[in-house]
Amino acid sequence: MRRVVVGATGTPGSMAALHQAAAEARLRDAELWVVLAWQSPCGELGNRNGLLGPSAPAACRSVAVERLREVLDTAFGAAKPGVTLAGLAVRGTPGAALVDTARDLDDLLVVGSGSRAPLRRLVRPSVARYCLAHATCPVLVVPPSPLQAELESVHRRNVWRIPLDLRELAP
Repeated sequence: MRRVVVGATGTPGSMAALHQAAAEARLRDAELWVVLAWQSPCGELGNRNGLLGPSAPAACRSVAVERLREVLDTAFGAAKPGVTLAGLAVRGTPGAALVDTARDLDDLLVVGSGSRAPLRRLVRPSVARYCLAHATCPVLVVPPSPLQAELESVHRRNVWRIPLDLRELAP
């Protein structure tokens, strides 16, 4: 059975990718695999040294599973995507988890491109770029929603306490 694999975190970009992946799965008559990658707070070294205790990975995984349920409920609600749906909470970095899950040539990997502001590029590597460089299957990169730029603009205005110009609201 062919699969469409998509990463989901609950961000607007990942929700757009999730809906596009569901549409692709319907078109291809494929299963939809939704992946949420998770890592321990102190990383692998912290787990090996016992800094977090033996139950920390299990607790992190259960939080990731619950988050994945919330994301799927927000994305689809009572109306299911119309295809076979599998949710996976995978331990690892997002790019590696997605590439490892979409390992067959018949798979399609769907990722959101996200906002790539210069500061964000320095702090957090691009999952889409990682997937494009390492995936063995086709990769579909979904651009951010046009509403995302508007949302970020409003957020910046609120952070800097810039007053709203009422002329912007008039048609």
